[in-house]
Amino acid sequence: MAAVSWKEMLLLTGLVVGCYWNSLACGFAFDDVSAILDNKDLRPSTPVRNLFLNDFWGTPMAEERSHKSYRPLTVFTFRLNYLFTELSAASYHLLNVVLHAVVCVLFLRVTRLFLDGTFSLVAALLFAVHPIHTEAVTGVVGRAELLSSIFLLAAFLAYTKSTGADHSIVWPPIALTVVLVAAATLCKEQGITVVGICCVYEVFVAQGFTLPMLLDTLRQVVQGKDGFPYALLQTLLKLIVLVISTLLLVIVRVQVIQSQLPVFTRFDNPAAVSPSPTRQLTFNYLLPVNAWLLLNPSELCCDWTMGTIPLVESLLDLRNLATLVFYTFLGLLAYYSLRNRHSSAKTVIMALSLIVLPFIPASNLFFPVGFVVAERVLYVPSMGFCVLVAHGFKILSYKGHLKMSWLMIGVLLTTHAVKTFNRNWDWESEYTLFTSALKVNKNNAKLWNNVGHALENQNNYAKALQFFLQATRVQPDDIGAHMNVGRTYKNLNKSKEAEEAYLVAKSLMPQVIPGKKYATRVAPNHLNVYINLANLIRANESRLEEADQLYRQAISMRPDFKQAYISRGELLLKMNKLTEARDAYLRALELDRANADLWYNLAIVNIEMKDPSEALKNFNHALELNPRHKLALFNSALLMQESGDPKFWPEANRRFLTYVEEEPEDANGYFNLGMLAMDADENAAAERWMRKAIGLQAGFRSALFNLALLYSQSKREINALPVLDELLRHHPEHIKGLILKGDILMNHKKDTNGAKACFERIVHMDPTNVQGKHNLCVVYFEERDLPRAERCLEETLALAPNEEYVRRHLSIVRSKMAAMSSAGHPLTSAEGATVTAKEEELSKVKEVIEEVAEGGEEGRGVDAVGNGAGDEKNVRKSSVESLGRVGVDEAESLDNSQSDKRTKGKSTKEITDIEKKRAAALKRLEEIERILSGD
Repeated sequence: MAAVSWKEMLLLTGLVVGCYWNSLACGFAFDDVSAILDNKDLRPSTPVRNLFLNDFWGTPMAEERSHKSYRPLTVFTFRLNYLFTELSAASYHLLNVVLHAVVCVLFLRVTRLFLDGTFSLVAALLFAVHPIHTEAVTGVVGRAELLSSIFLLAAFLAYTKSTGADHSIVWPPIALTVVLVAAATLCKEQGITVVGICCVYEVFVAQGFTLPMLLDTLRQVVQGKDGFPYALLQTLLKLIVLVISTLLLVIVRVQVIQSQLPVFTRFDNPAAVSPSPTRQLTFNYLLPVNAWLLLNPSELCCDWTMGTIPLVESLLDLRNLATLVFYTFLGLLAYYSLRNRHSSAKTVIMALSLIVLPFIPASNLFFPVGFVVAERVLYVPSMGFCVLVAHGFKILSYKGHLKMSWLMIGVLLTTHAVKTFNRNWDWESEYTLFTSALKVNKNNAKLWNNVGHALENQNNYAKALQFFLQATRVQPDDIGAHMNVGRTYKNLNKSKEAEEAYLVAKSLMPQVIPGKKYATRVAPNHLNVYINLANLIRANESRLEEADQLYRQAISMRPDFKQAYISRGELLLKMNKLTEARDAYLRALELDRANADLWYNLAIVNIEMKDPSEALKNFNHALELNPRHKLALFNSALLMQESGDPKFWPEANRRFLTYVEEEPEDANGYFNLGMLAMDADENAAAERWMRKAIGLQAGFRSALFNLALLYSQSKREINALPVLDELLRHHPEHIKGLILKGDILMNHKKDTNGAKACFERIVHMDPTNVQGKHNLCVVYFEERDLPRAERCLEETLALAPNEEYVRRHLSIVRSKMAAMSSAGHPLTSAEGATVTAKEEELSKVKEVIEEVAEGGEEGRGVDAVGNGAGDEKNVRKSSVESLGRVGVDEAESLDNSQSDKRTKGKSTKEITDIEKKRAAALKRLEEIERILSGD
């Protein structure tokens, strides 16, 4: 066996790079979205063991909605990509290109076993540039083919070294072969077929048997005329070891899928659910269709499902001629190769084994698969095709047509390389991919749907709707297409049309047949029509019970339908049926305890049930599963902050810091960091965080007020004024801001008129506001307009008859008026008159009382409940179940402590400080009252 030279390696690698370098500019498209973007198994937070428990898409193998594609080694390479570059698509594409180059080099090494040097290189060059490989190389999920091919070829090469120079068995290569076969199978299921290729090689190439010789030998053994030849016994022993190993792998694989085949619909593979002979005729016709793609890869399509290839329903269908020609040609090649011992026959038999055996799992002939045609499954079969082409080139060359054959090969390689390079651009985005597919086939509703999804992702709902509607025209009974129409109408705020579309989709659902399992008759994601319809109508408060009935209907059809429990839990929470909501989430957790969103939603229910300790426990569960769960980080930190227990503050601070790393543009995170710093008397940090929040969100009401309050409490009242001015510019009716500004103007700026304007504005907006009214009374007193101050305090006392300090102040004013009348002094003073030292002292005492009465900080709670993901795109395998934004309305819930369900409680220290201030103020007030009374 001739080795591969470094020049040949460079040539193949250079050709691969030349054809595929533009794939690095492509993003994630089609199945990449489910396998990469939506697959939690790639995240470092997911245990590595989950790779061996879940399918290729991250769905637990035990779940019926699982695709049953078990490829943990392939997913592990995705995880490595994510570890180094996260979701940078270029790195994923780069690794695929490198792997394709490795496959090309290994393939060259394999072809050297049965082709001469030059012709084996031709086969490898053709394989490197063949356009049919773009789906396997440029599509990231095609890595399963690439990795499986590497181990498949390596296993074959290892097996070829299992015979010693004296024709004895060399066991280490066989052991290595078994290990490599297992690795190939863990990358993609077709890897196990290399065992069949090894068997063909051993019998017809290594041992040199022809079919007649083999049959004659077996006949003689059966008739007892002769014993087994030693060479044949050696061969049988090796093959028995391989076959037993293969059977063990098959048994393990069956156990992994729990003896269940995946659930496919007639839309995925129409022939699979068709009666005889339509099913057989169609599946056999697909073989020449695949062969034609290898011969003429001019019209490639990423999706061949649904109506792409019409069913062959009659023996009179002319397409049966293509099937007949294919089998005739295949039979002639097999006849030629199995009856001859020369090198040409050996080359053909190996080419046929590479074409036929790896294609069997995807052929639909023995069991149905979830597609009609898939270009990427032709990656390994194309190796046999390339060997046949190179062998034909060899025959032409030996017959004297050397120049013609080289010219043909040169043209073939050039055209294929150009086609491959141009085809890569189709994979640049989902939109370019699916629009290119529609140029090839307009009878596939799924393609129309997927173009619509691509436009929907660009928020171009109007144009997306046109494609979804066309999908319903192409395939009127496509449930998913009608669901897409409904969702798009909803996005366009056309609720009536959306409901009509969902009802059409619901009417297409198969009816429940008593005694027959429902889930086997419908794709699990089609049941989302009940979720989507319920989510739509529950926006109408009068239809909540109707929505609940739809959720319950979905659950009755599939008791393990997790999303139905999640969505129903959210509805029950909205209906204030907290116990039922909790039970719904607990049932969902029985189905999926590793779902961080479920633990988060359960914590929200606990908060509504006034059980903060249980809520914190469940938030922590969510964070154990996903340490970067944004909603759980924010709300658990808030819960710790609101507890008033300083021992929780460091952890709350850490969680808020993690949250702002995840959401650096969300001002709420910085605001709450500022509030934590204020609680801890870290004024510099508090100021910095508040400034950051205000910088991100101009007019952030709570941040502005609390920053002003911070300045006021730290004796920087002058700095507070511009902040209050900004607050009142954005929120002119902010009463607490007006009170604080009035206090600062009167007591620190000595601007009585400015303070008076603030308090008058409060009273104008809310005549019943005791605090604003009382402070206005203080201003009248400062102006020495005692009659007006008296009337004002009388009105205030009428509003708050139980406020003792108002009654005392009224008594003081009346005593002062009586004293002045006795002395013959006027009861009012001129504009701008100064007050006496005693009266100044009185106003300062009142200021202290007002500050105590105000209660300090503005409310800062949030109430965030996750929203359900019933509105999933039906063609995706998305599993996002309960995501909503942090439920903060900066203009309302952060500032309105009366309507806020989760405001911060005062700590014991704060309450003690307040009581001390109040007691000191009252003591000073009594002293001044005695002085005034004696005046």
